[in-house]
Amino acid sequence: SFNEQTTDGLRKAIGEIQKEVPQDKLAGYVVDLRNNPGGLLDQAVSVTSTLMQRGEVVSTRGRNPEETQRFTAHGGDMTKGKPLVVLINGGSASASEIVAGALHDHKRATLIGTRSFGKGSVQTIIPLGAGNGALALTTARYFTPSGHSIQALGIKPDIEVLQDVPDEFKTRSEIKGEASMRGHLSAEGAEQTGSQSYVPPDEKNDKALAAAFNQLRGVT
Repeated sequence: SFNEQTTDGLRKAIGEIQKEVPQDKLAGYVVDLRNNPGGLLDQAVSVTSTLMQRGEVVSTRGRNPEETQRFTAHGGDMTKGKPLVVLINGGSASASEIVAGALHDHKRATLIGTRSFGKGSVQTIIPLGAGNGALALTTARYFTPSGHSIQALGIKPDIEVLQDVPDEFKTRSEIKGEASMRGHLSAEGAEQTGSQSYVPPDEKNDKALAAAFNQLRGVT
């Protein structure tokens, strides 16, 4: 998930890869956001900033146009423009969808896997006083840089790859998505529900990961 340590962890991992693999031998990077439920918006912005030079990452839009907020990449591309593949599936939600959507819209990454969850609404928490809990109000929607609303639609991969799901997991291999949640904020357009979320425990059976490596190696 996207917590306070996420960007630091990513930068450290990229630094270690660059130490171990010479630049001329490094084909690119695979960022696996499958079944990542998201988290902090500022981490989504800083993770995207680590992977692309500049540009809008996401905007939030409420009922009034003047409430629109735009968040942009800053800090430079640590991967030095190397090819990127981002893996997504039905369990990729919220901050994961922001990162995938931004990298996709700026043509910075190829998305492989299945359509993401579709959690694209912004909640404002209003405390109700001591001992009375709090009220969560949906106040805005997340939009990718191209103007695509994430809410109840999700992010569609460039290359759809379905995993071979063992029989014992077939009933649980699909996540219903935001559009099937009771009381969800409606999509702007036809809603999309349900997408495969199974990730094989053994890498050698992971068809999406194999497709990502083939993409980076230029194998079709």
